Amino acid sequence: MAPVSDNSVSVFRSIDWWTIAIYLLLLAAGWVSVVGASYSYDQPDILDFAARSGKQLTWIGCSFVLALVLLLTDERIFDSLTPLLYVAFMLLLLATPFVATNIKGSYSWISLGPVSLQPAEFAKCATALMLARYMGSYSFNLQNRRDFLTAVGIVALPVLLIFMQHETGSALVYLALALVFYREGMSGTILFVVLAAIVYFVVGLKFSVTNMPGTATPVGTFFVLVLIWAFTLLLLRLYDKSLRRSSLKFQILNFRFHISSLNGLLIIGLAVIIIGYITQTMVNAERSMVNGQWSIFNFQFLTFLLIALCVGTAVYLFVRSMRQRSTKLLLIGIFAVGSLAVFFTADYTLNHVLAPHQQQRVKVLLGLEEDLTGAGYNVHQSEIAIGSGGFAGKGFLNGTQTKLKYVPEQDTDFIFCTVGEEHGFVGSTVVLLLFLALILRLIHVAERQTIRMARIYGYCVISIFLFHVL
Repeated sequence: MAPVSDNSVSVFRSIDWWTIAIYLLLLAAGWVSVVGASYSYDQPDILDFAARSGKQLTWIGCSFVLALVLLLTDERIFDSLTPLLYVAFMLLLLATPFVATNIKGSYSWISLGPVSLQPAEFAKCATALMLARYMGSYSFNLQNRRDFLTAVGIVALPVLLIFMQHETGSALVYLALALVFYREGMSGTILFVVLAAIVYFVVGLKFSVTNMPGTATPVGTFFVLVLIWAFTLLLLRLYDKSLRRSSLKFQILNFRFHISSLNGLLIIGLAVIIIGYITQTMVNAERSMVNGQWSIFNFQFLTFLLIALCVGTAVYLFVRSMRQRSTKLLLIGIFAVGSLAVFFTADYTLNHVLAPHQQQRVKVLLGLEEDLTGAGYNVHQSEIAIGSGGFAGKGFLNGTQTKLKYVPEQDTDFIFCTVGEEHGFVGSTVVLLLFLALILRLIHVAERQTIRMARIYGYCVISIFLFHVL
C-alpha cells in the first residue's frame, strides 16, 4: 500500500502497483513450482482440485478475496480488533499441543476434516499487528525499560508457546522481529550481543573436533576465546573514551613509552596469545621426543591462558567501573563474563536442553555428523536436485529427482529444489532477485507511511520475509 493518509482517496489509487506486480510474479512462480514438484504422470490434470496444484489455486483465490476485504476495511477496525486477535491466537497456540496430531515429532498442525492448519503461521500476523499497535502508540518509548520489556514480551509469548509444540523452526521466525526494534531505535549493541552469542555457539561446536596445530586446544575454543576478547575491546573502543584517554607509562632501558590503556590491553592480549601458542607448541614438540615426562603443559595450556586473558580483562573493567562509577565499563565487563558463560554452556545446551531430533539436526547442519540416510537425508537430496539443474535447468516437469520423489517434502519445505532442478541457476537467481525486489519495495512503502503503526507493521512483514529468504 502507498502512504496511509487521512484524506479520503480511492483505495485502488493508494495501492503500490509495483509491489503487487512483484507479488503476482512470485505467486505465479510458486504455483509453477508446486505443479512441478507434485505433478504425477498418473494424474496429469494440474487443475484437479484434489491434487496439490489445484489446492494451491484454491488458496490463491482465497488470498485474493481476503486481500480485497482487508483493503476495503477501515484501518481503525484493525486498531480496535488487534488485542482481541492477539489474545485469541495465543489461546489457540496454548491449546494446539493438546488437540494437534503428532507429525514427525511436532504437535503444531490442527486437522479440520480435509484441511490442516498451523496456528503458528496465522499467529505471525496477530503478533505483528499487536507489536505494531503497541509500539505505534503515542506514549510508547523504546528507551523506557517497561515499554521495551512489554514489547519483547509480545514477541516472546508466541515463541514460548510454539516451542511447547516442538516446532523450533516456526518459533525462530519470530526472532526476526528484532529488526523491527532496531528500526525503531533500539541500540545496535543488543543485536550485536545476540549475533555474538550465535557465533560463539556455531564456531565453538563446529570446530570442536580439530585441535590447533601442536596444541591440545580445539580450534573452536581458540577462536571463540579470541573473539570474546576482541569483541570486548571493540565495545570498549566504541562506547568508552576513558580508556583511550588514560595512558600507561613504562620504560624499557632508556626508552620511555606512553600508550593508551586500550592499546595496552590490546598489546598484552596479543602477547599472551602469541607467547602462549609458541610455548605450548615447543613444549609439546619436546614431549613427543621424551615420552612420559610430566609437564604443566600436558593439559590445554593455551585454553587456560585465553580464559585467564578474558577473565582478567573483565576483572580490570569491573574494578575500573567501580572507581569511575561507569555503567558502560560494568556492562562491557558483564558482556565478557556472559560470553564465556554462553560458550562453555553451548555443549550442555546442545546435548541436554535440545530434544534428540533437534540435536541431530544441529549436528548434521554444523557438519559434526554425516547422516545421509537419516537427519541429513533431506538436505543431501535437495543439494543433489538443485545441483543437477545446472545453469539453465532440465525444463518444466523434467526434473528427475523431484519426479522420482527422492526429495521429501518437495512441494512444501523443500519447494526451492524444484526451482533449482527444473530452471537451474538462471531460474533460481530470478526468484531470489524477485524476493529482493519485493523486500526493497516493501521497505520503500513502509518508510512512506504517515501512521507509525502502519510503518512498524510493514517492517514486521519485511523481517519475516527476510528470515525465510535467508
